[in-house]
Amino acid sequence: MGFLSLGKLIAPSNLEEALHFSRFEVLSITLIHGIRVADLPMHHKDPFDRMLISQALVEGLTIITVDQVFKLYDVPLFIQDK
Repeated sequence: MGFLSLGKLIAPSNLEEALHFSRFEVLSITLIHGIRVADLPMHHKDPFDRMLISQALVEGLTIITVDQVFKLYDVPLFIQDK
């Protein structure tokens, strides 16, 4: 898990079990997510973040983030202060 090694995510060693217990649903990347990401303006250079934005737009989801660049997209946000 890259985010764990970068120190950007704190997660239990049994992350999959914890997500299941908390009733979170894992969202797979689909073809429509990939197609939609190509239509996004290049405000954000990180391809992973661009995919999150695409998924949120396609699925009607809200993104929780501290990244202020997300505000440049027309996507529902819950901005966390650092």
